[in-house]
Amino acid sequence: MITDILNNLTEALQAMSLVEVIGVITGIAGVWLAAKQHIGTWLLGLVSVAMYVWIFYDVRLYADMGLQIFYFFTSIYGWYSWRYGGKNHSEIKVSRITKQEFILSAILGVLFTAVLGYFLENFTNADLSYIDSATTAVSLIGYWMMARKKLENWLLWLAVDAVYVGIYYYKDLYLTSFLYFVFLILATKGYIDWKKEYIQSQNAVTPLNAC
Repeated sequence: MITDILNNLTEALQAMSLVEVIGVITGIAGVWLAAKQHIGTWLLGLVSVAMYVWIFYDVRLYADMGLQIFYFFTSIYGWYSWRYGGKNHSEIKVSRITKQEFILSAILGVLFTAVLGYFLENFTNADLSYIDSATTAVSLIGYWMMARKKLENWLLWLAVDAVYVGIYYYKDLYLTSFLYFVFLILATKGYIDWKKEYIQSQNAVTPLNAC
């Protein structure tokens, strides 16, 4: 039993690369800063996604690779949005997603999954085509929500990160699988912290509206 555990640990360490280590460290730090609403999350995000473009290309998760490229540009938008996306170009505040935004996001997510999954399944050598496409679709929506400081972004990350833990373990990306397990914990903290701030901001506004 102990021998098997040690052998599995040795294999996991051998499978890791410096690129993956850098991606994991900057990824964890970036999500931790996001939970703290620190704008530095977007700068670390640029480093992490650059590492994962190469990683996912190497293991033929092409939808995830494309997602990282999208993340790179969205990180620039996210930095601007957090800094100047509020009223009168002020710092943006935590808000809730509207019903219309939810419906539109759901429709676009399903369509994106179907189209990309079909393309990857029939025209590439991609692995886990539809699962990869679905997690990509949810991640795209989650990243947009985070850039706009929508509270519900953390709920999406909780769902998709749980799936990613299994995918990356299956693809022998053990450190990355561990990274997404840590993301699950950070997403829980992020949701709790952002919800507290949202409630406090709503309580602060209510008396003004009542006057």
